[in-house]
Amino acid sequence: MDKRILNYDDLLQMLDDLLRDPKEFWDDFYLDRTKEVPFFKNMNPDENLVAYFENDFSPKKVLELGCGPGRNAIYMAKHGCQVDALDISENAINWAKERAYEQNVHIQFHCQSMFDFVFEPQSYDFIYDCGLFHHLPPHRRLTYIAFLKKALQKDGYFGLVCFNEDGADYTPDWEIYKNRSLNGGIGYNEERLKEIFHNVFDILEFRKMNRTSFDAQTFGEDFLWVSLMRLIEK
Repeated sequence: MDKRILNYDDLLQMLDDLLRDPKEFWDDFYLDRTKEVPFFKNMNPDENLVAYFENDFSPKKVLELGCGPGRNAIYMAKHGCQVDALDISENAINWAKERAYEQNVHIQFHCQSMFDFVFEPQSYDFIYDCGLFHHLPPHRRLTYIAFLKKALQKDGYFGLVCFNEDGADYTPDWEIYKNRSLNGGIGYNEERLKEIFHNVFDILEFRKMNRTSFDAQTFGEDFLWVSLMRLIEK
């Protein structure tokens, strides 16, 4: 097929095609629910997210990106939020729906890429991402930021959990395309991560996630960064 690059979307699609198919990868990842994956074993909400809500953080309409089995979406719905939850994996969404039904909470689940998601602009006061961003290829960061700016209300909040360099290797952007691999995720140091977001958000909190025990009421692993940000008014 004679594919041509005639616009920005064509360029993004070309770069997407250099890397693994995310839907196929994540459907396979969530196929076996007994795997030794930290957030399969501990299905509680993130410790930082719980801390926000315990400190009078009370968003009304929330979007979660990469919701997986629904740990955090369920927690936010239980705390009175209207929740839209996205994941590209059908297996993840089915698991999350089962858990939400068991816990008697209503969540609007969407099995699709965030870049295909149709929404009303400026409709969310909080967007949360635990685990999607560090699997996002570098060429998609600009569209990711544009998505956040479009979806968030004025002074809206963005919560991020992603790999630090203990969670995955630091991989220079160009190396990803030379090797055609995300190497299981991108490990970010503090400077690199803040550089991506600082012109768009006020960074209110930035730290390593607190590691929690298996029997704790929250999930926490110290190979992850956690950050809470607020959209800068332009």
